[in-house]
Amino acid sequence: MKAKKSYGQHFLNSEPIAERIALSLQLGGEAYKKLLEVGPGQGMLTKYLLQRPEKLIVVEADRDMVLYLKKHYPDLKGHIVEGDFLRADLPALQQQEPFGLIGNFPYNISSQILFKMIETRSYIPEMVGMFQKEVAERVVAGPGSKTYGVISVLVQAYYEGEYLFSVDKSQFTPPPKVQSAVIRLTRKAAQGLDCNERIFRAVVKQAFSQRRKMLRNTMKSLLKGSPLLQEPLFSERPEQLGLDDFVQLSKWVEDWQNA
Repeated sequence: MKAKKSYGQHFLNSEPIAERIALSLQLGGEAYKKLLEVGPGQGMLTKYLLQRPEKLIVVEADRDMVLYLKKHYPDLKGHIVEGDFLRADLPALQQQEPFGLIGNFPYNISSQILFKMIETRSYIPEMVGMFQKEVAERVVAGPGSKTYGVISVLVQAYYEGEYLFSVDKSQFTPPPKVQSAVIRLTRKAAQGLDCNERIFRAVVKQAFSQRRKMLRNTMKSLLKGSPLLQEPLFSERPEQLGLDDFVQLSKWVEDWQNA
């Protein structure tokens, strides 16, 4: 089976790394009894997930890989979903029960996978995933870091992030042009924010649209004419703000727009 560029496929070829990824899920049994793997491909990770006690469902968009999995992994019979993960009704696939999300994610849609996870967070207590290393670093970066940005804030609003380990490009067939890394995300106890979440997303994206500028300049469009722009917080740049700061900004924007 050859990897297809159209699906962004790079097959993991290391048994030890596959096993390590599978063992990185830590909440199973308590927080969930089901797993969902995205893009299993030839099943390198799948074989180790099948050894776990949780019930496994895999979602694969490549029909050739679906046929391969059916032939080589008979234990998956009835648990292979052929289709696009981004369009799937995840709660329905898992009978409205919580599940752990895992995968060697296609790098061309990895950010979209994270956003879908956020949308479905009430069902997903934990995620372990392989990402392009730069993306993994951005997801778990904290305030003050050069890699801290929109995806950092939006993911960390709902999940605690942990960088687990790096994976060299030589561990894939064919090797990608970038290095890779595995991270774990664990859902926070509070699944919502103390602000309008639609406005929160807009504020975060607007703040980082010109990350080198002070918020006083970048936030003008959302707070036009507001005396709040003189608050000390607006002298900061977006990478200096923590989650609570963005929540406060969102409240100010909502109050000003409703005034």
